[in-house]
Amino acid sequence: MKHTYRVLNSDIELFAAALSQVRVYVVQSLREDMVSVVDYGGTIEKFSPDSVKIAGAYYIRNQFEFRVDVKKDSAGM
Repeated sequence: MKHTYRVLNSDIELFAAALSQVRVYVVQSLREDMVSVVDYGGTIEKFSPDSVKIAGAYYIRNQFEFRVDVKKDSAGM
C-alpha cells in the first residue's frame, strides 16, 4: 500500500494545518532512504520560525519534517 503525504515546510502550510486541525506527524531522517516517525502527533498548537508545538512537545523545524496524510479522493490541503 502506498502512503501519500504532504510535507509542511512553509509558515502558511503550518498555519493552514493549525487552522484546519489536521493530524500532523513528526518525522526525522535517519539517512537518505530511511526515516523514523518520532511522534504520530496531533494538531499544531503553536509554531514559530524555529519550532512547532504538537501535542505539548516542541520540535525544531530544521531537524524534523512535519507531514499530513493526503487522501486520494481529496485535493489535499
